[in-house]
Amino acid sequence: MKITNVTIAGSGVLGSQIAFQSAFHGYHIVIYDINEQVLEKAKKNLAILAENFKRDLNTSDGQIESAFRRISYSTDLKDAVKNADLMIEAIPENPAIKTEFYTKLAPLAPEKTIFATNTSTLLPSTFAAVTGRPEKFLSLHFANEIWKHNTAEIMGHATTDPEVFQNVVDFAKHIGMVALPLTKEQPGYIVNSLLVPLLDAATKLLVNGVADIETVDKAWMVATGAPVGPFGILDVVGITTAYNINKIKFDKTNDETAGKVVDFLKKNFIDQNKLGVSTNEGFYKYPNPVYRKADFLKP
Repeated sequence: MKITNVTIAGSGVLGSQIAFQSAFHGYHIVIYDINEQVLEKAKKNLAILAENFKRDLNTSDGQIESAFRRISYSTDLKDAVKNADLMIEAIPENPAIKTEFYTKLAPLAPEKTIFATNTSTLLPSTFAAVTGRPEKFLSLHFANEIWKHNTAEIMGHATTDPEVFQNVVDFAKHIGMVALPLTKEQPGYIVNSLLVPLLDAATKLLVNGVADIETVDKAWMVATGAPVGPFGILDVVGITTAYNINKIKFDKTNDETAGKVVDFLKKNFIDQNKLGVSTNEGFYKYPNPVYRKADFLKP
């Protein structure tokens, strides 16, 4: 099957990035979200993304303009998916919200449409039944700032059609990703199986009063040579994602530390709209966070 038309459901940080990356590489994109206000915000995010592409990839104005011509917007889900060969869902990391979305989507999409979820922590088998097409459903997970951190992890479930799986692997390659196919379901895929424990450990050090934000990041950057520390990474990933992951953990296990993290992030960041790079403030202030200053790591 040739993928030409792609619908992106969810126009947040990653949804916008997936949409622009795909349009930039020649695909026709429809961005779907729940109302016009959210889509207007997405359009502003796309304008910022375009400048990032110019800065980081040396793209021309002509390439950017062509990408924008391939993007349209809709608040009508049926209309948004009517021509979709592939629908990529990038809505909040909440099982109830995703279940509700797929239940609504299932009868609306054409029979040909492949469904892919960009979930960073949840297994595709969790939602396979409610999609109404489990054989055409799988996970396609992108890292944030995908034009630079261009990984695409593709993970099916027990009844994903191998041909569908390969189609999505090929799509990922065609939009400039390093395709990372997984042969078995794994919570957190590859990247997050490595990354989440690091970010979790850093947050616990902060919440438990062991060390402050800059000290934790300095420790990691100096000791490993990494260009950014865990709190800098969290600002890029989005503090809402960290909050949701800990909230799910707390709700399932009543873990005391997860509860402390949830309360801390809600009070100090979520409620104050300090969500990371997307709002120009999170653990650091942007566009010039202190960890990028020349003397940040000096003795």
